[in-house]
Amino acid sequence: MNTKVKLLTLFGFLCSGFAFGQLGENKEVFTHADTLRGSLNENRTWWDVMHYSILVTPDFDTKSIKGKVDISFKVLQPGKKMQIDLQEPMNLTKAFIGNTKLSYTRDGNAYILEVPINLPKGSMQKLALAFEGNPKIAKRAPWDGGWIFQKDAQGRPWMTVACQGLGASVWYPCKDHQSDEPDNGATLSMTIPDTLVGVGNGRLINKQSFSPGTMTWKWEVKNPINNYNIIPYIGKYVNFTDTVMGEKGKLDMSYWVLDYNLEKAKQQFTQAKTMIHAFEYWMGPYPFYEDSYKLVDAPHLGMEHQSAVAYGNKYQNGYLGRDMSNSGWGLKWDFIIVHESGHEWFANSITSKDLADMWIHEGFTNYSETLFTDFVYGAQAGNEYNYGTRTGIRNDKPIIGPFGVNKEGSGDMYPKSGNMLHSIRHAMNNDEKFRALLRYLNKKFYHQTVTTEDIQKVASEYFGSSVNKIFDQYLRTTQIPVFEYSVSADKTILSYRYTNCVEGFNLPIFLKTETGGLLLGPESNKWNTKTLRPGDIAAYKLDNIIKNYYVKVKQVELPVSN
Repeated sequence: MNTKVKLLTLFGFLCSGFAFGQLGENKEVFTHADTLRGSLNENRTWWDVMHYSILVTPDFDTKSIKGKVDISFKVLQPGKKMQIDLQEPMNLTKAFIGNTKLSYTRDGNAYILEVPINLPKGSMQKLALAFEGNPKIAKRAPWDGGWIFQKDAQGRPWMTVACQGLGASVWYPCKDHQSDEPDNGATLSMTIPDTLVGVGNGRLINKQSFSPGTMTWKWEVKNPINNYNIIPYIGKYVNFTDTVMGEKGKLDMSYWVLDYNLEKAKQQFTQAKTMIHAFEYWMGPYPFYEDSYKLVDAPHLGMEHQSAVAYGNKYQNGYLGRDMSNSGWGLKWDFIIVHESGHEWFANSITSKDLADMWIHEGFTNYSETLFTDFVYGAQAGNEYNYGTRTGIRNDKPIIGPFGVNKEGSGDMYPKSGNMLHSIRHAMNNDEKFRALLRYLNKKFYHQTVTTEDIQKVASEYFGSSVNKIFDQYLRTTQIPVFEYSVSADKTILSYRYTNCVEGFNLPIFLKTETGGLLLGPESNKWNTKTLRPGDIAAYKLDNIIKNYYVKVKQVELPVSN
């Protein structure tokens, strides 16, 4: 979530964006630390993370934590140094591979470990680490992330973490790069006062007391999981459960809420079942049946923590009671339940390799809101909701960010990417085929990390022609295409083209009426013509193109030469 819905401001505006007309233009200056964190260098590529085993003991009074991490990894090729990320002011205190103690040096927010032994290619190894310190405290979670040491409404400790974008290395040592998820999952143990409850991702394995006054809660995720999704929740929680029959059978649904929120949660969280049905219809089976589905009370708005979605929407519909689309439809369902759960498909199961491609997470998940509205209230409701979300588009800079420096692009990755997908859907004029595209993406890239190019290739196959120029237009520039048209004096010839767009932009437009349809294939800066029957031009309301396609529409006079 990182820049999350904060960037979907209701006061956003549409603009031509001519200042960023060139593809990928970016003048930001990045540091050695940015490259160290965001790139796959020789100290990262020779080993592949297979499993994390994390133990953390927080101290609420001192706002500190300490713990241990065992990283099981596979040796892909010989290597003598390992980069382990752990952000200041946290400190690494021990590092071992087997019985071999490793020396290390600090390089800002990373440690470089010396590996004095030969590790055979293909072998499985275990790196044991210890850490401690006072982690960065979130100032305004989840947007300004870090640890959260807070008290609930009754003055009791309430602790958790929100660290997307900022990175899991803000609190525990890891390989902090989205491209390397632990193939075999993770365990998270929390040693906390026995008056509190510890909740983590996946399923509860056990809880044991190893010292008076404390309890250690151990949770396990069996599926691959991104580092930033491994999250402890610690507070005065109570639990209730449910199940739903989904495409892969019975899905366990579990809800962990502060004790005084129990009755409100039992009512509000009934929406989760509808959400599961809607998203399984459009996108395929929930990707983590083995680990269950959970909603967990959080002291911040919400985050897509895999199989343990953070919920802080105050048990009301909309986004903290507001309709982010101004269409009316956004007040009929709980934004955080729908949006953050949508990330289980796009972000958690299908993950971008680089933060620059975060639109894959946020664009598809933004569009999942439209899909949910469509599923429950009908296609017209979905269209109206999607159109309304454009108020949040700023066109300030390209959506795809710079690669290799842990930097995402514009916050337009939410509504603008969602509107791009809606435009492609309407251009296809075949909802079953569009649905098949979403389901195939979730089947082909199930529990994998991907790039924009991976998505483009599959989308082109279902679209029937290349979507590359469409992706270029909406993800790599800030220009809003203009659909220009002219009607002959006798109203028998329609001329049309795209302007203010990349060369080769060719988003088809399909107009429907009660008596038929009209398929237009505008090209960039090239006039096309369509012969019309008597009365056609009145039936095809060209101004309405903007409702389902993210383009501007402009009626013009043709040049005399035409």
